[in-house]
Amino acid sequence: MAYNRTTRKEWEKAPAACSIELALATISGKWIMRIYGLLRDRESVRYCDINNQLENISEKTLTAQLRKMEQDGIVTRMVYPEVPPRVEYRLTPLGQSLHAVYDALINWGEHYAESKKAKKAG
Repeated sequence: MAYNRTTRKEWEKAPAACSIELALATISGKWIMRIYGLLRDRESVRYCDINNQLENISEKTLTAQLRKMEQDGIVTRMVYPEVPPRVEYRLTPLGQSLHAVYDALINWGEHYAESKKAKKAG
């Protein structure tokens, strides 16, 4: 199921009822968690480094995903007045609070993949 940003309006009306949907709408998408994984272990990451490390992502998509993460308060964007301009991203304290969720998703994904292999082999 794809999550869209309309759940945010619903969350404002009933936060307790929609907190899971809000969380999923914030971190869902093909690239959000992959971008997060690149940012989580470093103090800051340049845009070009993110772009180089993610295969098969267009610059338009990367920019849109980083903007979404910035709007959601997960990352901050810093532009340095240099020529050429240098743009860096870093996790906010809110973004850093996703570490446990990210680790849990990795562990669950590995467990799920192993169980699928065992069923297939068995």
